[in-house]
Amino acid sequence: MQSGSAWALQPLAEMTEDEFNDWQSLLETRSGMVVSEQRRMFLQVNLTARMRELGVSDYSSYYQKVTDGACGAVEWVVLLDRLAVQETQFFRHAASFEVVTDFLVNKIANDQTGKPLSLWSVGCSSGEEVWSLAICAAEAIRTANKNKSVEFGVIATDISHSALRKGRQAKYDPKRLDRVPVELLERYFTMQSDGLYRVVDRLVKRSCFTRLNMLDLAHAPIFGMDVIFCQNVLIYFRRWQRREILNRLVARLAPGGMLVIGVGEVAGWQHPDLEPVADERVLAFTRKG
Repeated sequence: MQSGSAWALQPLAEMTEDEFNDWQSLLETRSGMVVSEQRRMFLQVNLTARMRELGVSDYSSYYQKVTDGACGAVEWVVLLDRLAVQETQFFRHAASFEVVTDFLVNKIANDQTGKPLSLWSVGCSSGEEVWSLAICAAEAIRTANKNKSVEFGVIATDISHSALRKGRQAKYDPKRLDRVPVELLERYFTMQSDGLYRVVDRLVKRSCFTRLNMLDLAHAPIFGMDVIFCQNVLIYFRRWQRREILNRLVARLAPGGMLVIGVGEVAGWQHPDLEPVADERVLAFTRKG
């Protein structure tokens, strides 16, 4: 087996137009992921890296390996983890989390049912968004200052097994916590002996990480959500699929629930059951009822 430095000196394997089309089709059919011509180099780099590890010299042979029965299914999972972009941050797009917190504060203040709050991070990646939402819920409960306790839970879904593993560990390098205000860092994280920060148990116990392919959303047993947070996910799908995904997310909102999506990720989409949130900083809607 060659060393990593020797691999780095080797040129990328050449990819024909037919091979690129085959990989495009496979990825879109199985995961909904659209690989445009602009992302062709990204695809080649990641495929080549995995092919070198396996000693496979051409894209067609690796394609056969990925699509060949049970062994292919295992390799597909490995490859998908490589291709699933897992770059995220705590409180990425701060305005969206501010809107969520304000929404939850108002909901807690006016709720008479005692029903636990349910939040969903769609495309949770390595967990930063999940814990940001959990902190929003915890802070909303503190702000509302009700005499009775308010429970909440956060569902986290992603297609990548490795991303879910990282999220469940709930440990992060201090550099990844730059956007977390000091008071929240002290309240919701503890420093470990290895120098990493870990999310406090009282939040970890309120989270559930599970794998979900967005193409299988219609079969997901998730309903009655108070907040659905779906940012930096829709950009990987075709426009018609984005609208289909959003319509299915709306069906999983509780009456009065909030859907938050990424600004610029979808244009001209409307739903008869939704009302837009009057805040120009965000793209968010509440369900009527």
